[in-house]
Amino acid sequence: MMPARMLLAWILPLLPGAAVRTGLEVLARDGFRPLQGRRVGLVTNHSGIDASRTSSIDILAGGKGFTLTALFSPEHGLRGTEDANVSSGKDVKTGLPVHSLYGKTRKPTSEMLQDVDVLVFDIQDIGARYYTYCSTLALVMEAAKENDKALLVLDRPNAIGGLEVEGPILEEGLRGNFIGYFPLPTRHGLTLGELARLYNTEYKVGCRLDVVRMEGWTRSQYFDDTGLPWVNPSPNMRSLSAAIVYPGLGALEGTNLSVGRGTDKPFLLYGAPWIDGAALCRELESRKLPGIRWKAASFTPAKQPGLPAYPHTDKTCGGFEVEVLDRAAIRPVAATLHVLDALYRLYPGDLRFGRACGMIGLRSIEDDLKAGKSPAEIERSWQADLEAFKAARKKVLLY
Repeated sequence: MMPARMLLAWILPLLPGAAVRTGLEVLARDGFRPLQGRRVGLVTNHSGIDASRTSSIDILAGGKGFTLTALFSPEHGLRGTEDANVSSGKDVKTGLPVHSLYGKTRKPTSEMLQDVDVLVFDIQDIGARYYTYCSTLALVMEAAKENDKALLVLDRPNAIGGLEVEGPILEEGLRGNFIGYFPLPTRHGLTLGELARLYNTEYKVGCRLDVVRMEGWTRSQYFDDTGLPWVNPSPNMRSLSAAIVYPGLGALEGTNLSVGRGTDKPFLLYGAPWIDGAALCRELESRKLPGIRWKAASFTPAKQPGLPAYPHTDKTCGGFEVEVLDRAAIRPVAATLHVLDALYRLYPGDLRFGRACGMIGLRSIEDDLKAGKSPAEIERSWQADLEAFKAARKKVLLY
């Protein structure tokens, strides 16, 4: 008889409003066939759950015909609560070793893989190149290739949909970085399973790769269309609205602004002590950008238990709160060019671009804006490269 947990995970995706079955659920339903007779290392965190919120760790630990031998955790740790380097250790529940991929090393070592035949990757991503789970995937794939291990990616939805692609291709001098490993645009519009296929072919990783596809997901679906349970994929990614604007506005973390860390609306609130929020919002609203509203805001980031002190902690910041009016129309990278342009025009002596333009993908954006180029001109400069990426992307789509 099928265990109650597995039965629930099998039934829930069939209910109205819960039409998507993740790769994890497909793997379990089909009896873990690709894992039979093998020693398994699982790369996951708290976001690797089924429709009943059962952890992929528990599901694989209870599977038959194979042995779960090791766990690997990305940035923010196995439980998704850390916001600094994470130490390796042992999982209390299973007793398995937990190898941190955000500590002394960010790529699995040969020693970590000694008792592993196949690596399973199961993490919920949000679709932005500088959200580091997609770089962890790249490094895991390279380790699999270097150590002759197989890799099985359990696919999950792109939280912000799989249709839109936006932003410049990451410039060559910035590649190989943890917030930009391969030459992707800022918003890539791929699932992690599709990204793995792109890495393997277009970027020549060449590992032994297989992807367990989702069932029921279509590219137009955002996460709240799937019926799957939302968990914050990282400590400060607390809403789908924040995820929608993140491939763009998230790059403001590279400036001397607060991005709302230390408040209850991270990545929706942006500001600094030297900003007049009402004046900035008047300027941004005058630009009539699609799908977004800029609301003047005043906020004071606070030190939160277990998390570091973020920029402008205990200082009152003026700025804006982002409201997503039409998520199909919003273009977060373009919106961010306008924010940087407006800030530079209003506060040239205060704004520090920092690494924001590199996070978007082109360091030249700073000089272009300072020279008076419009956001539209800057966008046009990267369209040819973006179209070439779209052609390569088309070859790896699974849905």
